[in-house]
Amino acid sequence: EILISADVGVETALAIVDGLRARARETPDADVFDMLQSELEAIISGGDGFDTTALPAKPYVLLVVGINGVGKTTTIGKLGQRFAEAGHTVMMAAGDTFRAGAVAQLQVWAERSGADFIGAQQGADPGAVVFDAVTAAQARGVDVLLVDTAGRLHTKVNLMEELKKVRRSLTKACDGAPHDTLLVLDATTGQNALAQAKTFHQAVPLTGLALTKLDSTARGGIAFALRRELDVPIRLIGVG
Repeated sequence: EILISADVGVETALAIVDGLRARARETPDADVFDMLQSELEAIISGGDGFDTTALPAKPYVLLVVGINGVGKTTTIGKLGQRFAEAGHTVMMAAGDTFRAGAVAQLQVWAERSGADFIGAQQGADPGAVVFDAVTAAQARGVDVLLVDTAGRLHTKVNLMEELKKVRRSLTKACDGAPHDTLLVLDATTGQNALAQAKTFHQAVPLTGLALTKLDSTARGGIAFALRRELDVPIRLIGVG
């Protein structure tokens, strides 16, 4: 009951309790809560965070996706700062040409972190924007390209198809890109985050998750269900 109320979800909570029962039979004198912690650690572990020192490619292209309001653009701002502090040159691409103010918001983050910026007017083709961004990053010798995308409901088929097009544009412009695809999820969402993640994973294969707003009222238990059911590592958490 505690696990379910913490947004772990029914299936994952039952699996954890089954594992806990098995451990308790083998070592009946052990502390149950210590064993529970071990069960939870076994699920959540695996998968590294972002290594800001060693990059797999140049430019290293990171595609950031998710629905509206989860913190995609803010996460990009934080990542840009971290990569810059590690000594890398950074470019940010405003692939969110749909939301009013999204381009200007990302441009502010780029200025704050000293990153180059590629954008277009609201309503422009996001596929064309990201293609131009990769071309510019290659021409300027940029180390890291962070690509923002429009927040889109995972239930809207046409919007998910547009996201696939953005990914194809990246691959066309740079072989192997995107090198990472990060899904940003709001930790306060609860079980709906699992449905979001599954749909995005089908559209653009994910290599990592970022769980934001864990310093709010979020219980964050959805992290365990995500890790167990998708086998995609949680690379980052956001705490303000």
